[in-house]
Amino acid sequence: MELDERARLRIVIVGGGTAGWMTAATLSLTTGTPSAARLADITLVESEEIGTVGVGEATVPHIRFFNQRLGIDEADFVRRTKATFKLGIEFCDWGRIGDSYIHPFGDFGHDIDGLPFHQHWLHATRGRPDETPALAACSLPIVAARAGRFTPPLDDPRSVGSTYSYAYQFDAGLYAAYLRDYAEARGVTRIEGRVEHVERGPSGIAALRLADGQRIEGDLFVDCSGFRALLIEGALKAGHEDWAHWLPCDAAWAVPTANAGALVPYTRATARDAGWQWRIPLQHRTGNGHVFSTRFTDPERARAVLLDNLEGEVLAEPRMLRFRTGRRHRQWIDNCVAIGLSAGFLEPLESTSIHLIQLAIGKLIELFPNDAVLDPADAAEFNRAMALEYDRVRDFLVLHYCATERDDTPFWRHMRTMDLPPSLAGKIAAFRDRGIVEQYREGMFLPASWLAVYYGQRIMPERIHPLVAALPVADARARVAAVADACRRTAEGMPTHADYLARIGAAA
Repeated sequence: MELDERARLRIVIVGGGTAGWMTAATLSLTTGTPSAARLADITLVESEEIGTVGVGEATVPHIRFFNQRLGIDEADFVRRTKATFKLGIEFCDWGRIGDSYIHPFGDFGHDIDGLPFHQHWLHATRGRPDETPALAACSLPIVAARAGRFTPPLDDPRSVGSTYSYAYQFDAGLYAAYLRDYAEARGVTRIEGRVEHVERGPSGIAALRLADGQRIEGDLFVDCSGFRALLIEGALKAGHEDWAHWLPCDAAWAVPTANAGALVPYTRATARDAGWQWRIPLQHRTGNGHVFSTRFTDPERARAVLLDNLEGEVLAEPRMLRFRTGRRHRQWIDNCVAIGLSAGFLEPLESTSIHLIQLAIGKLIELFPNDAVLDPADAAEFNRAMALEYDRVRDFLVLHYCATERDDTPFWRHMRTMDLPPSLAGKIAAFRDRGIVEQYREGMFLPASWLAVYYGQRIMPERIHPLVAALPVADARARVAAVADACRRTAEGMPTHADYLARIGAAA
């Protein structure tokens, strides 16, 4: 039957936080508003006594388009979430101790005669590498980030000022509250309560029983209950694919500090003896954390490493989180869809958690049911697509660890010698051979992202494309120098990050 006013789909979201309120906000917009005929009634159940993880503060550029789809004004969002802008992620000490590179949200140069710019750069370094600008000098977001400058990209595709994107660094708790206001204004009903029992039915989940005795029925349940995975695992036993072999970090300490120094437009990830440390500058504080493996260090030692390497006054007691890396075997079962930490977890090395939430919401909208009888084919397609996304993010994260020359600790010796996922091993082999970067239709990381890590962590091609190799080296050097000069001049013309925040009314 077609949905109408008498038979709206009853959607129940379990859990608030970033995942729950992102889902509620999107569904409230997509299924209608109180002033129009709605396709669904949306209820979100969350408990203040349970709380949320709430340390994810850095994002990737896709979040901009999520906000734009909701009609969110960027300046208002930045003010209310204490956000700063993000041009990329700096990685320190990953390839070797003392190394530093930035994974930018933008291109390295531009293709020349249909061939990748990095191939021309490699050709230009032949014989006289010291006379050729570094590849990083040919990426405007890297040059601007290093200079502490920011402005949104231009629309003119002919300008180097159009060759990058950006993301945000924000307070995740404030963002969830922002989206809650948005969703409730569009008809979402919030119920305060703790789920005590999940009732099964012929189509999956029939209803939830709360601690206060309330019974909440639904047609479609969205599990945003975090690591507890209350519905998808607790009730439906989805199973979990464990990736601890490739990503052995299983705990993190998190602590905020007062801002110290310039407000830089990038996140920093510094490799430590048994993991890595993040630094995320917001308007009102800096988020810090130490992700580590309990196989290679103990929590108290990890806590000390974090506290010994902070900038600025500590504002709260550090708190520890434990997690498992991997994903559910199925993220949509019967009438239950898992979104966020309940679906899987990949450590925050590349700020992918919120993006994976966004992808799952988008896929749910794409496969939105026509009636209360859900189609198993939709669940199968959702599971296929999300498994592929998680697997490709996994490969990109593992690349950071295996592409290292470090052997100074047991952790790094393990990471550089472990067996790799075959999909990643093939990508690395193709790049080592001829500088080929695999491209695919589905997957969040574009070739420039892979190039940043390959070159930043000293994986170099043994050969270059024969059509590039046949070109005069002097021509390649001139092209590279022109791109680097354009990036330098454009970055110099940008306002500082703090000045741009002030322009849009954000108190930096």
